[in-house]
Amino acid sequence: MSGLHGKRCGLAALVLFILTIPVGNWVVLNVGTTCYPDGPCVIPVWPGLMSPSAVLLAGLALVLRDAVQSLLGNRATIAAILCGTLLSGLLSDPAVVIGSAAAFLFSELADFLVYTPLRRRYPSSAILVSGLVGSIVDSCIFLQLAFGSLEFVTGQVVGKFWMSLAAAALLYLWRRRRAAHAEGGAFA
Repeated sequence: MSGLHGKRCGLAALVLFILTIPVGNWVVLNVGTTCYPDGPCVIPVWPGLMSPSAVLLAGLALVLRDAVQSLLGNRATIAAILCGTLLSGLLSDPAVVIGSAAAFLFSELADFLVYTPLRRRYPSSAILVSGLVGSIVDSCIFLQLAFGSLEFVTGQVVGKFWMSLAAAALLYLWRRRRAAHAEGGAFA
């Protein structure tokens, strides 16, 4: 991606990444097919498998974090993780503030540590693997700290994995199209 275009896309990814946190914290308590008292609102992510409703936003956050790192670099990524953690802590409902902030911080750092060594050689796989690691860390920490239960951990991981899988597929197709276009192929 060219310099200025890449920076613009990176800044857009950074803003969206940070915004997924407060929006997700609101969604988990207010939007879903079922809302439990003193618990999350849930949605189906697979037949018979439910997850707290902010699962897709959390999965999107993991993918956007990878985009920020690819487009703006490691320092911007760490700054965005810290900013998102702070924003989450300031804006979250008291019931989810500790779980959300801790889950965001540690899952995004886990995603960062896995994605970084893989991204140059295996960009699509890096998104999948780092997203899976980040989603497991996020799900376990958030559910335990925010709601005192790991009841929905499988649904959380599956729902976040859908977002990582979609992003990896889009990245693969985009790179394939770009390579074909550069070679003057028919796929351009």
